[in-house]
Amino acid sequence: MRVLELQDVDVTFAARRGQDRVAALRACSLTVEQGERVAIVGRSGAGKSTIARLAVGLVRPSAGAVAVLGEDMASASLRRLRDLRRRVQLVFQDPYESLHPGMRVLDLVAEPLAIVGLARTERLGVTATAIEELGLRPADQFLHRYPGSLSGGQRQRVALARTLVAGPELILADEPASMLDASLRATVAAQLLAVQEKLGATLVFISHDLALARHVADRLVVLDEGRIVEDGPTEVVLAAPRHEETRLLLGAARRISTRRR
Repeated sequence: MRVLELQDVDVTFAARRGQDRVAALRACSLTVEQGERVAIVGRSGAGKSTIARLAVGLVRPSAGAVAVLGEDMASASLRRLRDLRRRVQLVFQDPYESLHPGMRVLDLVAEPLAIVGLARTERLGVTATAIEELGLRPADQFLHRYPGSLSGGQRQRVALARTLVAGPELILADEPASMLDASLRATVAAQLLAVQEKLGATLVFISHDLALARHVADRLVVLDEGRIVEDGPTEVVLAAPRHEETRLLLGAARRISTRRR
């Protein structure tokens, strides 16, 4: 089953007065099959996040077609779009974008369960189990806290716990570790993979960090100025990159690794 499909998609955004429109994606075609782990990599402004936002209906294409879980996003009714959004979860770069600062961890993680009508007493147990699985132990020390009292790594774990209880078929992780220091990035990536494996979901991992993408994904898609310039098995692409943009990203990853050592 095709979980995500883009066919010749263009996305342009209005620029400031007196300037030309900005092209985020150009003739972009991409197919992601059920159960795949795909990393979309590229420099800032390459169009990576636009693909994630297309998949949840936050952005509409200027041209071309987008289908999610077999549903054409352009012709889907509001009811169908609401159903799709329950089956797709977007994990943001900064958890503050998805975690309301005035809500407790319990309510944030349990919100998907409340939407589907699970009783409050049942939500508590499921939520406690989810946050403990993501390393926030014991649960009763976190359930009644607010995001502002948590570290960046803890907030991202809360966001992943929310994804876990929602049980999505497609997880879109948009730079989920970029706000964290190097020591936490691999941990959060491993937890994301554990969630994906437990759910049997499809994972689209968006990053500028080629080393992390290599750890997470079996397939690598390289974007450059809104165009897909390379697409193939991760190790094959990295062993023999065909496009200059891939070689530049690989060189940057090696320099970062050397500095960290």
